[in-house]
Amino acid sequence: MKKILIFSLVLSLILVLAACGKGSANSANGQTTLVVGASAVPHAEILKEAAPLLKKKGINLKVKVFNDYVLPNQALASKQLDANYFQHIPFLDLYNKQHHTDLVSAGKIHIEPFGIYSKKYKNVSDIKDGATVQISNNKSEQGRILLLLQSKGLVKIKPGVDGVSATLNDIDNFKHLKFLQPIDPALLPKAYLNNSADLFAINTNFALQANLDPGKDALILEGASSPYANIIAVRKGDENKKAIKELVDVLHSKTIQDFINKKYKGAVLPVSE
Repeated sequence: MKKILIFSLVLSLILVLAACGKGSANSANGQTTLVVGASAVPHAEILKEAAPLLKKKGINLKVKVFNDYVLPNQALASKQLDANYFQHIPFLDLYNKQHHTDLVSAGKIHIEPFGIYSKKYKNVSDIKDGATVQISNNKSEQGRILLLLQSKGLVKIKPGVDGVSATLNDIDNFKHLKFLQPIDPALLPKAYLNNSADLFAINTNFALQANLDPGKDALILEGASSPYANIIAVRKGDENKKAIKELVDVLHSKTIQDFINKKYKGAVLPVSE
């Protein structure tokens, strides 16, 4: 009876330890596994470059690729991921507000200069009154697009309105630009190739996936001073975890910054803060 009791206690302990080892961020054989959701380009590419550096620090990085802007935050909030890497803070703030979540930034990593593309116009000065503009249905990007158009004198955001949160109702549309029905951001490159509008506001990651070169193909391109840096997002409190801090430190390293500069040639700009 005593032996059976001891065996039962040992078995229970084994089961408890096994249960503690489950989950996405767990340690085994001295290695911590970190599961990070990311857009395919450039985020997943950057993470894969960082993986060997993290391996040396005892962190096994697993990258899960997403092709939309909703599921990565859903997966993070439901603890299917330890972090995600695809969004900027204005998008995250809007998501938290709409979904009553508490996701936070663990660090800014890079900027993808947003672009306005056109097959019809080669110069901004040629854009005529009434030109059609195709934008995405990502509401957090609307202010960003309007700021970009304003930078070239195509619209004017009304006084007293914060440009980041500006909407189509907050502009003086003196060139009578016609903003078409917003579509999914991933569909913008296809719309551009089909030439279904005069101007197209396209996220750089989707432009790169469509083999567009923002530096050469964009009619208007955002500068490095943009407030829309892409971040590592985590659940509140996890930003202080050692593995997350190591991830951010590696992504801020000279090795990764050099990789970003060399591979994307200005289409993606590293951030070191």
